[in-house]
Amino acid sequence: MAHQSDLIAEDIEAYLLAHQHKSLLRFLTCGSVDDGKSTLIGRLLYDSKMIFEDQLAALEADSKKVGTQGGEIDFALLVDGLAAEREQGITIDVAYRFFSTDKRKFIVADTPGHEQYTRNMVTGASTADAAVILIDARRGVLTQTRRHSYLVSLLGIRHVVLAINKMDLVGWSQETFDTILADYRAFAAQIGIKDFIAIPMSALKGDNITAHSDAAPWYDGPALLPLLESLPVEDDQREKPFRMPVQWVNRPNLDFRGFSGFVSAGVIRPGDKIKALPSGRESRIDRIVTKGGDLPEAVAGQSVTLTLTDEIDISRGDVIAAAASPPPVADQFEATVVWMDDEAMLPGRPYLMKLGARTVAAQITEPKYKVNVNTLEHLAAKRLELNEIGVCNLSLDAPIAFDAYADNHDLGGFILVDRISNRTVGAGMLHFALRRSQNIHWQALDVDKTSRAALKGQRGRVVWLTGLSGSGKSTIANLVEKRLHANGRHTYLLDGDNVRHGLNKDLGFTDEDRVENIRRVAEVSKLMVDAGLIVLVSFISPFRAERRMARELQAADDFVEVYVNTPLEVAEQRDVKGLYKKARAGELKNFTGIDSPYEAPEHPEIVVDTTAMSPTEAAERIVAWLEGELDYSI
Repeated sequence: MAHQSDLIAEDIEAYLLAHQHKSLLRFLTCGSVDDGKSTLIGRLLYDSKMIFEDQLAALEADSKKVGTQGGEIDFALLVDGLAAEREQGITIDVAYRFFSTDKRKFIVADTPGHEQYTRNMVTGASTADAAVILIDARRGVLTQTRRHSYLVSLLGIRHVVLAINKMDLVGWSQETFDTILADYRAFAAQIGIKDFIAIPMSALKGDNITAHSDAAPWYDGPALLPLLESLPVEDDQREKPFRMPVQWVNRPNLDFRGFSGFVSAGVIRPGDKIKALPSGRESRIDRIVTKGGDLPEAVAGQSVTLTLTDEIDISRGDVIAAAASPPPVADQFEATVVWMDDEAMLPGRPYLMKLGARTVAAQITEPKYKVNVNTLEHLAAKRLELNEIGVCNLSLDAPIAFDAYADNHDLGGFILVDRISNRTVGAGMLHFALRRSQNIHWQALDVDKTSRAALKGQRGRVVWLTGLSGSGKSTIANLVEKRLHANGRHTYLLDGDNVRHGLNKDLGFTDEDRVENIRRVAEVSKLMVDAGLIVLVSFISPFRAERRMARELQAADDFVEVYVNTPLEVAEQRDVKGLYKKARAGELKNFTGIDSPYEAPEHPEIVVDTTAMSPTEAAERIVAWLEGELDYSI
């Protein structure tokens, strides 16, 4: 590697010391396909002398083989590492690269330009201090320029650089530059980007990258690299009230108990009064512990361990905050959600929400609207598809401490995770707590679940029968209830068709309505179990996620899943209601097993094979299992 600084050769220790104390700027490059993002980063690496000699030799060889510059060095190949990227000449995944100059260290994220990979762009932008938005001077402001600019604004990136690239291909026309600048400025004002710096450049030729170029004598602004070296990276988080999400309860021995985490805002000193949230318990800071010794204060951006003067219960995911100005606590919010999964977001479906070190179960209501990023129009939506952005309400199963994302990214930014596959399916920003969450509280009741069940001489539970239409669920459930009733048990049967005549008469058969159908029935089942009843639920309930949600509403052992296992061809042959015939003829849409999926249970408590036993035999097996395996007594 060529020397960046003479100190490397003259005094390596002095160089390393200076390097250690350089500030770090994280920035991303974004824009449409072929705007030159990878070429720009390659040029920055090349000009900052961050390429080893063997890398340079490989780059020269690759440029001749697969380059796009007629045998000249193709700087994009330094970043486009995937074979598919080189073949297509595009960026697919986020590529992170480190480089440094005498003044600063940099981590740059090269993000994809294709709309298909917008979710990858969000990943790269989530930790960025600055964004370099590239525009091809020949094409001007495009759809992806607007999309990425909107996301930059949404994610609260403070510094924006508009790099109008490939100016050499339009003869360094000032008129072209001014036209593009005017178009972008009008759009930027609409999305809240108030300040940005526009630079005319040629990433391939190196004009206005590291130094001012004579090719554009009419431009008197900074070159890109000097600008990046001068952008302020310190923000105003130190001036805000103290916040530290707890990442680890540090207990190395019986004599020490501390709470470790990253200070996301404010300043704290020994003796300061704090409040632990969401519990609301208060104490004072005793020590601020680090590997290098105790500190007189901890400030935003530091990772520390705090010890308290009192023994109070604090767990991973809790927030330690200034007692005088704690963050609010709530379990219902309005939030912006960027959907990042091929499978659409379905209102009412349970997901996991991760905010900092806290993980809670979350449900999204129907979106208030989704955003057309080209026109900024608010559009009605019942779901969010891949790469769509919408404003929704969130409901959590437990209260959390939070700040609005605009005030604190750490306490306001979250991801959504699929509960079955553990895929990250969405990212979001909290706006505010819904007022209704502050006005609704649990009312204490003197007669509880145990006393209601004791009166009936049994323990309430849900027996959830799932299977294809025509599998025999309703017939079997009816026989089970008759047998339990004869045995003196207090029961109730919730049947899928019957419930749709009343409670769920407003729901159709789209995926969204199926999710809501099961959500309502699961909540009703919970109330009935609380009343001490044995509840038989006979629903197709095709999705594992909703069946899991129904299970998690109940106490351990209070949910019994029965898989009525009937092959599709057998259920279709029975076709008691003529539904399969209608579905095959195209008269019935979204029918489970035909054009809507059925996800079979993976670990049901009971499996009955209706091809090998009669409904009566299946019912006897379920009753025998219930009476024999589970204790119904209180």
